[in-house]
Amino acid sequence: MRNLANLFRPKTLEDFVGQEHILGDKSPLKHALLSGNFPHCFFYGTPGSGKTTLARVIANKLDKPFLQLNATDFKLEELRSSLKQYKNTLVKPLVFIDEVHRLNKAQQEFLLPIMENQEAIIMGASTENPYYTLTNAIRSRSLLFEFFPLNKTQLNSILEKVLQSCPHIITQEAKEYLVNSSGGDARAMLNLLDVAMEVEEINLQTLKMLRPTSLKDGSSEDDTHYNLISAMIKSIRGSDENAAIYYLARLICAGENPEFIARRLVILASEDIGNANPNALNLATSTMLAVSKIGYPESRIILSECVIYLACSPKSNTAYNAINEAIKAINDGEILSIPKNILPHSKDYLYPHQYGGWIKQKYLQKPLEFVRHTQKGFEKTLFEWIQKIKGT
Repeated sequence: MRNLANLFRPKTLEDFVGQEHILGDKSPLKHALLSGNFPHCFFYGTPGSGKTTLARVIANKLDKPFLQLNATDFKLEELRSSLKQYKNTLVKPLVFIDEVHRLNKAQQEFLLPIMENQEAIIMGASTENPYYTLTNAIRSRSLLFEFFPLNKTQLNSILEKVLQSCPHIITQEAKEYLVNSSGGDARAMLNLLDVAMEVEEINLQTLKMLRPTSLKDGSSEDDTHYNLISAMIKSIRGSDENAAIYYLARLICAGENPEFIARRLVILASEDIGNANPNALNLATSTMLAVSKIGYPESRIILSECVIYLACSPKSNTAYNAINEAIKAINDGEILSIPKNILPHSKDYLYPHQYGGWIKQKYLQKPLEFVRHTQKGFEKTLFEWIQKIKGT
């Protein structure tokens, strides 16, 4: 195979596709790059969105040696040895660490003096959020940028460029499937094309034999994709189990990723059913776990079971409304001090279990009401419980 993903990897800013929010014409980071005063950076986001490629492009633009490491087999001694040759020179390399979320705390701390003393520009890439995987000290010394999946226009641009350089017989349907099924991942698109080029003519059937299920996860701009998932969710919310199953079948026949469908069902279970039937969230979460281990065709049955259950469950958006109202109140300036009696180690705290399970005491500095109990499904029971607990 040709390894199209590497063969057509952009080498200049002009060739790089996507992520205009990071290096667009008005971006301060682009001006920093052009001036040569480039900061330590960490890129995070979906696979195939250009994180490693952009790091290489930046190294080329800055005319700096590019030292690429991977956190899965990262060795401190290897980095020490690589930096040693630049110690007494004016040359400062760009050190790029892929899978940076896999660095342990000690390895991250080793990078701190390098960053602080500007011995090298430290860059990294991750599919996980660095706000949770990198230490505060690392984040304090760097800038973090999220990469978004490439859109259809951007993927089409890459595809056409490749096909111009490597002409091949391919149907329009096949081109559309290459783009629509790749989930904004340019590498996945080119890898599929690479294998498909082994046959004389690439058509839709050829591609579906290689990739029967879409990789997309809500990143497609295809109206049909959004319309179908929206129709399914609204049918479940409206308790029309037959319509919900129909739209689920449409999504399955279109090759929609079962994990994406399951994640939307988990959200719906809390947003639209909530405590009217708390078991809905348990079933939806179990569905999400099950389809992550079991692909099509069997996962269609698991999804069907969940959709029917959710559609037939009593509906309530109490939890959804309650947290939204509480967050709005805080954003509007409703910041209350914590009553002294419930602060840690307070001698005035009344331990409810010593008073039969409940005792009246202050938990808020003033009364606030966000939870509006209903008589829907299990919420009726919850309301009766809380009334009984408080003796109201």
